[in-house]
Amino acid sequence: MKKIYFLCTGNSCRSQMAEGYARSILSPDNFEVESAGVETHGLNANAVTVMAEDGVDISNHYSKLIDLDYFNAADLIITLCGDAKDKCPMLPPQSQSLHWPLSDPAQATGTVEEQLQEFRKVRDEIKKLITGLNDYFH
Repeated sequence: MKKIYFLCTGNSCRSQMAEGYARSILSPDNFEVESAGVETHGLNANAVTVMAEDGVDISNHYSKLIDLDYFNAADLIITLCGDAKDKCPMLPPQSQSLHWPLSDPAQATGTVEEQLQEFRKVRDEIKKLITGLNDYFH
């Protein structure tokens, strides 16, 4: 069983969407999936909304701090911090790692619909990247 850990700054949007897609796309017989942040910012309601639009329910997720035991046991750590100002954690040398430099949809401005459009754009990028993880392990 491969352990995947999605890490972000506040575990409110990008890493939560990645965890949701990974749990729905990747086989639970082959993958254990968690997400966390270096801070907890709470689950972003817009992330819940756009994931529900694509049939993935993350409404029961909550913002979590990094669990060092899981972190150190992870086979693959994926950081989703896009901006240089984000505080991505140092990765353990024994784990494989990927960095997906996605923009932070929580920083989107404009109308509610314009903000949701930014969330949808990031959601769709994450879904494509998660789908590619099956190939990563083969």
